[in-house]
Amino acid sequence: MLQQLDRPVWATLSTNHKALSQGGGLALRYAPDVNLFASASDDSHEALSALVRLVPPGEQIVVLQVPEIKIPKGLGIVKAARGVQMVGRSKVVVPDEGEDIVPLTDEDAPEMLALATLTEPGPFLRHTHVTGGFYGIRTDGQLVAMAGERLCFDGFAEVSAVCTHPDFRGRGFARRLSAKVAACILARGETPFLHAWKTNTAAIALYQSLGFQYRCDVNVAVLERAD
Repeated sequence: MLQQLDRPVWATLSTNHKALSQGGGLALRYAPDVNLFASASDDSHEALSALVRLVPPGEQIVVLQVPEIKIPKGLGIVKAARGVQMVGRSKVVVPDEGEDIVPLTDEDAPEMLALATLTEPGPFLRHTHVTGGFYGIRTDGQLVAMAGERLCFDGFAEVSAVCTHPDFRGRGFARRLSAKVAACILARGETPFLHAWKTNTAAIALYQSLGFQYRCDVNVAVLERAD
């Protein structure tokens, strides 16, 4: 089962988020208004060629996986980086939630998009919030922090989109929201996991303090259709 974590985007789009995907048995991508993530089923020529066909000219996708990313003819690298994958177990610390943590709904989507656009926690589009439950913290009516679920498959769910408005950092909002989402995942009998940039040592330390453990490095690349 842990092997699915090596290609978490494929594991998600071929199962729990199949209704949010485009493609077939060799390659899948999220619908363009949901997210930019896409994945081939493996590194075969057939699968990688199918991935290329899912990307219209001029559009971009994001590939996230443990194996080295093979770049097929027809796609070019816009950006590449290393990240870490961390997994939480039953010992994940759950701080006091507080009454200011509230569930977010479709009505909050414009504010969620604005906050994610400002803070850049990862790809976040107009309908990204439909991938799982999201929670936020408001101050004087303003959405100032949020976190939610993104990838999910076979007993695993990802804590994602953890972000705080720059004017409200240093108050522990990211810690509390990350713990809230992880607790919801654990309550369903599933295992939370997450990703962080390898260079983001502050975020990695935060997640370690909550009980998440390093599993492996991951490769991340933004790819664009070259023709």
